[in-house]
Amino acid sequence: MPGLEDAMDAAPQIRLTELAHGGGCGCKLAPSVLQNLLAGQAMAAPFSQLLVGTESSDDAAVWQVNDEIAIIATTDFFMPMVDDARDFGRIAATNAISDVYAMGGKPVMALAILGIPVNKLDPAVVREILAGGASVCAEAGIPVAGGHSIDCPEPVYGLAVIGIIHPSKVRRNTGARAGDALILTKGIGVGIYSAAIKKGVLPDGAYDEMIASTTLLNRVGAELAEDPAVHGITDVTGFGVLGHGLEMARGSGVALRIAADAIPLLSRAGELAQAGHVTGASHRNWDSYGAGVELPPGLPDWHRALLTDPQTSGGLLVACAPEAADAVLARIAAAGYPLARRIGSAEAGAPRVVVT
Repeated sequence: MPGLEDAMDAAPQIRLTELAHGGGCGCKLAPSVLQNLLAGQAMAAPFSQLLVGTESSDDAAVWQVNDEIAIIATTDFFMPMVDDARDFGRIAATNAISDVYAMGGKPVMALAILGIPVNKLDPAVVREILAGGASVCAEAGIPVAGGHSIDCPEPVYGLAVIGIIHPSKVRRNTGARAGDALILTKGIGVGIYSAAIKKGVLPDGAYDEMIASTTLLNRVGAELAEDPAVHGITDVTGFGVLGHGLEMARGSGVALRIAADAIPLLSRAGELAQAGHVTGASHRNWDSYGAGVELPPGLPDWHRALLTDPQTSGGLLVACAPEAADAVLARIAAAGYPLARRIGSAEAGAPRVVVT
């Protein structure tokens, strides 16, 4: 009988994005849908060693082993947002590893998660996806130590990642304090670029810019966790800067005030948004959490779409003491994040995000 590889060898050539109804972190369930699905689920409160669980929508789970070591565990996977198989693997791996860095930890190993429509993709394409993910893991200094694969209608790839950290250095999305400065380490607009790719209208040079951003490891998070002036960290992914900012506000019990014009953008994001190249996830995001956000009067819809744009392998949102903000920002920029910017502050008040 013909085997799996024989069936895949007979598969016609096809674009990866043609096989997926969505791509990247734009595939994530809307925040409101996720909350509804998780309603009534048992909390992990009886486990005293579980330092971080599901209670605050944080980036990863953290389990304390002893006084010196805690384990960080996370998983992330999605469908392709690009047609280049190696780039898809690189983006997905970078995105998955980011959750460990967002907690302030150091990744130590990964397990691959793979779903493939075996009669539609050439095995060489699948090998390229896996090779792309492995190359990013090698850059992060970790092995792909195993994994699991299935035959499914749409291509899916990602990683389960394990990291370590000292329990006292865990950085959560609940750590922001009134008065803190807010820093964003990468530019916004990945979802908008993805929408433009789908329509074949992404401008020359923009693809390389997107790949450079989405494959840039957020390893600076582990460095920032060493600084006591850094109080909270989260990564900005599928819910956009407003959604993940609102999670930080609610978890920390503060209001976040963000200057719309201070948010760094990928170079063509503004013009593409104005031209209507916006993902459906951006609209779903706003419908889910817009009640917790105050926008300035007259803010155009395209600008709001930038703020809710789902980021695949986006940057870190960092809350730090205001007197340390310049030094922290300089440290982030020196570590290789050229679009890092100070975008606002945290203040006392009802948990919400206020855009000015």
